[in-house]
Amino acid sequence: MKKLLEPYNLSIKSSKKIMEIFKEKKYTKKDKVSFYGEISTKFYILKSGIIRSFYKDEKGKENIRFLHNGPTVVGSFYSLILNKPSTITYDCLTDCTLLECDFKVFKRLAKNNVELSNLYNSILEKNYLDMENRIHDLTSLDATELYLKLKSESPEIEKSIPLYHIASYLNVTPVQLSRIRRDLYKKVKTTGNI
Repeated sequence: MKKLLEPYNLSIKSSKKIMEIFKEKKYTKKDKVSFYGEISTKFYILKSGIIRSFYKDEKGKENIRFLHNGPTVVGSFYSLILNKPSTITYDCLTDCTLLECDFKVFKRLAKNNVELSNLYNSILEKNYLDMENRIHDLTSLDATELYLKLKSESPEIEKSIPLYHIASYLNVTPVQLSRIRRDLYKKVKTTGNI
């Protein structure tokens, strides 16, 4: 936990308060962390593993919004902040270690501690920027560019999760992903680079 908090330059006192309210939890592959339609009360720091956040369309097809690779903060902030049912589900694609925190307890502490208030703001800013980047990528990059970006950010991801999840994240079919991978392989084989 200390290592995860280092970038925020918290005092020893504030770090201790944070460590008191986060509880380490182990989840196995396919466990759900947060459910669509439920009001969330907790958020998490993903220490290790991969979690997807997804929603189902009107036909029941699952669409991955994000692939979260630890360490990062995960949770339905829409639900937490507005106290409304979550519009997405979070589930583990691999075994995961998370630090769980009650959102109201965290907010109460942040209200009376400038450092923790700044930490809260940093978490919200990062989530906002991640969302902006995702929207930008989906609207300005083609599927091959999205795939290459994912591979550069998470080089081992294909060894960790099924390809159909990667296809969903890229907003393509598994067949289209196979073509992208095949074409890139051919390009590397003939030119030596991508």
